[in-house]
Amino acid sequence: QVQLVESGGGSVQSGGSLRLSCAASGFTYKSSCMAWFRQAPGKEREFVSSISTGNTKNYADSVKGRFTISQENFGNTVYLQMSGLKPEDTGMYYCAVLIDGGTFCRNAYCCRLMMARSESNYWGQGTQITVSS
Repeated sequence: QVQLVESGGGSVQSGGSLRLSCAASGFTYKSSCMAWFRQAPGKEREFVSSISTGNTKNYADSVKGRFTISQENFGNTVYLQMSGLKPEDTGMYYCAVLIDGGTFCRNAYCCRLMMARSESNYWGQGTQITVSS
């Protein structure tokens, strides 16, 4: 059974930092794409960052240079280090996996495109980030 459990959310002032963790189980990371998405109140869910099986990374323009995605334990844990947080970063952050996405994708940009369209993603329950000005 695929499970994704996020943690690390909270409230922080503008300019602050947080690190999100996603504990993943129930699938083989070596053939999967993993990513972080977020959803602000009243808005659609949007892509934040992805990581491929080859450890390539891709970021939304809005977070590039401020957020860093990484993985350890052979993909069992995926992190999102966030710094320079802004009020517009406020929202629910979700970890997602596209199992076997790595079969088709050799880089994180491909993962991003596939996961944006896929109805086969698995999702965590989300963790809330609130950034105050």
